[in-house]
Amino acid sequence: MTEGATSGTEEQGLTEAEAAARLRADGPNELRGASTHSFLSSVLGVVREPMTALLLGCGVIYLFIGDRQEALMLLGFVALIAAITLFQEVKTERALDALKSLASPRALVIREGRRRRIAGRDVVRGDLLVLAEGDRVPADAFVLSTAGCTADESLLTGESVPVLKVPWNGAEPFDRPGGDGRPFVYAGTLVLQGGARARAHATGAHTEMGRIAGLLGRESGAPQPATRLQHETRALVWRIAAAAGALSVLAFVLYALVRHDWVKGLLAGLTLAMAILPNELPVVVTVFMALGAFRLSRRGVLARRIPAVETLGSATVLCVDKTGTLTQNRMAVSRLHADGLELTADRLGRESLPEPFHPLLEYSILASRPDPFDPMERAFHALGRIHLEGSEHLHPDWTLEREYPMQGGVFAVGQLWRTLDGQRMAAVKGAPEAVGALARLDGPEREALSAAAAKMGRDGLRVLAVAGGALEPGAVPPSGMAALPLRLLGLVGLVDPVRETVPAAVAECRSAGIRVAVVSGDHPVTVQSVGRQVGIARTTVLTGPEMRAMSDEELGRRAQDVDLFARVLPEEKLRLVRALREDGEVVAMTGDGVNDAPALRAADIGVAMGERGTDVAREAAQLVLLDDDFTSLAAAVRIGRRVFDNLRNALAYLLAVHVPILGLTLIPIAVGWPLVLLPAHVAFLHLVIDPASSVVFEAEPEDAAVMRRPPRPTRAPLFGSRMLWFGAVQGALVLGLIVALLGWARAHGRSEEDMRALGFGALVVGNLGLVLLNLEAGRRRGVPREGNPAVWWVVGGTLVLLALVFLVPPLRALFRLEALGPARLALALAVGAAGPLLLAAARRLAPNAMAGSTA
Repeated sequence: MTEGATSGTEEQGLTEAEAAARLRADGPNELRGASTHSFLSSVLGVVREPMTALLLGCGVIYLFIGDRQEALMLLGFVALIAAITLFQEVKTERALDALKSLASPRALVIREGRRRRIAGRDVVRGDLLVLAEGDRVPADAFVLSTAGCTADESLLTGESVPVLKVPWNGAEPFDRPGGDGRPFVYAGTLVLQGGARARAHATGAHTEMGRIAGLLGRESGAPQPATRLQHETRALVWRIAAAAGALSVLAFVLYALVRHDWVKGLLAGLTLAMAILPNELPVVVTVFMALGAFRLSRRGVLARRIPAVETLGSATVLCVDKTGTLTQNRMAVSRLHADGLELTADRLGRESLPEPFHPLLEYSILASRPDPFDPMERAFHALGRIHLEGSEHLHPDWTLEREYPMQGGVFAVGQLWRTLDGQRMAAVKGAPEAVGALARLDGPEREALSAAAAKMGRDGLRVLAVAGGALEPGAVPPSGMAALPLRLLGLVGLVDPVRETVPAAVAECRSAGIRVAVVSGDHPVTVQSVGRQVGIARTTVLTGPEMRAMSDEELGRRAQDVDLFARVLPEEKLRLVRALREDGEVVAMTGDGVNDAPALRAADIGVAMGERGTDVAREAAQLVLLDDDFTSLAAAVRIGRRVFDNLRNALAYLLAVHVPILGLTLIPIAVGWPLVLLPAHVAFLHLVIDPASSVVFEAEPEDAAVMRRPPRPTRAPLFGSRMLWFGAVQGALVLGLIVALLGWARAHGRSEEDMRALGFGALVVGNLGLVLLNLEAGRRRGVPREGNPAVWWVVGGTLVLLALVFLVPPLRALFRLEALGPARLALALAVGAAGPLLLAAARRLAPNAMAGSTA
């Protein structure tokens, strides 16, 4: 629908009930996403998997030779493996769908008279939108009021010149984009300067962007690019697949020539291919990354780009903003300083404001937006309502004529107002040194201002200076603040308490070998105070002006010794990121503004703010802190390390378990024994391997000591030599013991079915032992951790299935096994468990020599 009318008032906006009804009627405010796979296409995808194709091929051969029971059993295994694969796929898609919902751009709306920041997909017709610099417009809308708002509509028009927005006259019909001075904004376009209020006119497919997408037949979804781990595993799988094909052909030819049985030779070749091919590898990596991103979202961190999950475990420096990230972002005026007098928080709350402080508070409000979102500006307005309400110092009838943004390295902003009698009044607030320069203070005055600001800063206050003045009648408003006639009115000290959880999170990062650097636009003394409060040991401060005077090489050297950066502009953030990366650091950088986007893109991990960040910053970042809390970022690093640790343990297990399967397929052919493993046995084993590698290992809680070790090198290979060695040793020991058992059975004249029963039973138990052994590889001795219920479901289910195979005669016949007496059954199970138990004991005796995959 495209009707712009709303039953709510212009100031109150819609009610929640109205918004919910329109959301139900019109659907979410989003373009149609990438089409999800149908059930049939998912099934066909499973059938095309190499392992499934091999099982189907074996089933066809059994049908050809008249063994219908064996063929039906293999088809049953195909159905079970397909069900497990589809379950994993559904679980992954649900995680990705949840992430897509969180990734929807945020929108600030007014409903029932209150400002609310909601997901862009929840915006409805008639919503009252509040747009600010850097916002991505969430819907096509009528502009109701504007404060110098310009927008980039090149996405729709191809015209790169920003266009000015004007208020809607209430009658002009909504029109297509194009041209300056129009009263409409369009979904997907970007607010470059100023701000506006607008009423949503059309959402989703009914917007101009939706119309274009429909004409072009495009869908908004796009597949995630393959990660480095996915590339690495796919390359490995292709190499192994080539080797599997060659060995399978060789096994087929040798078996047929030596034993003159071409049908069994073909089965032997296919079984060998099933034994070698690690088709679980790419699936496991995909599942781990997707579910890792979903786990991050549950801790308040949105992974907009999946590779960030990989990189988190390598982070060595976290560069974080102070306001809102380390602090609560709930500003309150704590101290006023004017004409040599000082008023503290306790007196501000319980007595009327003395007259010398009235102009200071008055011009603090005039230097702020009339309807502010910034916490400091809201604090000025709140104090003004308490002390100036009804006085001549509040001016709701003045007209805002011009805004002066922060530019040219001057840490100050200003506004120019026109009074009812036509006089123009200027108000400026900002850094004391900047405002002092604009007010043209002399040397002694500047020193006094600096001393007063430093005293307030040492007390942990955010310090702003305020100046004001009147323009001469008839004077042309200047284009810059430097030409304004300003007089210093005083200082305002604001307090933003440190979040209670931050000091512990900073300490945890330090124990994990991660530097935490505060990068802020605040006064050096304020930054230093906050640094002390959160537990940053090095209190030397490097300022933005000092950074500008340094070469890149010198900045790189200084940045290694400094953890506190003050008065930093966005372009200096970018230089800092580059300098740190040049020195080999893996940098996570937080940012919230439009100008922070280059630094976010340049960082290894760009982190945007979810609550106060602009859409431009969020689009440039890899991660979004949904609650703007540093503690969430520290938790994200912990989860990133957990994902990588568990993934390496899972891959070590996959490598280990394929060694005995391969050996028990190849060795009998080579030495003239009967075939130990048939396709049914390999399929049974995959019923354990698939859920174990993708579900059990992914669900394993992180080691309690995961944040007590240094970051891993960012280019550390997933398949390192130590992991390959550890996996090969595990598999070789299990294989060696089972081959010895089979040799004993062969020497004592046991039948083919008896040897197969001994070997198969030992291999299944050895497989479960390898699961437990590799889970234990990620744990530290003596360090408690949460349990993992999934492992016991897999172990218990496998043992129940194994018992059914051995004890139910029809199943035993299908698997070509002989009934084992208690003694021989116990022997098979003991041999299977012996290998993992020996390795576990060896690691306890020599932990360094037997370090596993997470080492």
